[in-house]
Amino acid sequence: MNDMDLIEESFTRLFPGREFKYVPHLEYNRRLGDFNANISMRFNQIAVRLNLQWKDIDEEIKIGLIQHLLLKIFKKRMNTRNIELYNNFVKNIPLLIPKTKSEPALENSFQRVNQKFFSSTLEQPNLQWGQQAYRKLASYNFHNDTVTVSTIFNDARQEVLDYLMYHELLHKHHKFQHNAGRSSFHTREFKQAEELYPQQQEIEKELTTIIRSKRRRKKLGFLSSFQR
Repeated sequence: MNDMDLIEESFTRLFPGREFKYVPHLEYNRRLGDFNANISMRFNQIAVRLNLQWKDIDEEIKIGLIQHLLLKIFKKRMNTRNIELYNNFVKNIPLLIPKTKSEPALENSFQRVNQKFFSSTLEQPNLQWGQQAYRKLASYNFHNDTVTVSTIFNDARQEVLDYLMYHELLHKHHKFQHNAGRSSFHTREFKQAEELYPQQQEIEKELTTIIRSKRRRKKLGFLSSFQR
């Protein structure tokens, strides 16, 4: 099956009985992040763009990915065998990703958290500082097995950094559940495990204090430079 046929095949399996009236376009490129993909529809053309890493992946998994994207543009929720194959593949992507990024403070935090809460069973992900973010404090990306932490915490106490690391490693450990076209990342098991962290409420208050302090400092720095 050629790449253009993949889009029509995905559509036909997803909506049996409906005529495929679209002009398909599929391309692979290096600009998208690891194992990322997107879709767009303009008039009667459906364009799917896949990161180059998808090129040699099994067709049945790629059909699941394309069906997952099609559901977004057609605003539908459903599940198929191919979508299940795709989601199972995504859960195992961390095993395929090379580990090339690490920051000493984050690596030390990972080692402490992994040993204390996961019995040192987790493979170390990529670890990096992100932007100076005040809303998205930290994140875990399944597609490139990376934990990213806001730089506002690069001088935070060890306990604060470990709390953020614990939350993101829970995502790596519990992965996600997929049902009827919706992926759930904060499952009941995830929330129960999150509440097990010692002094959680106190650390949450400290996070708020750090965010307010760093925002105030940034504002004062901006005003100071503006007045010069």
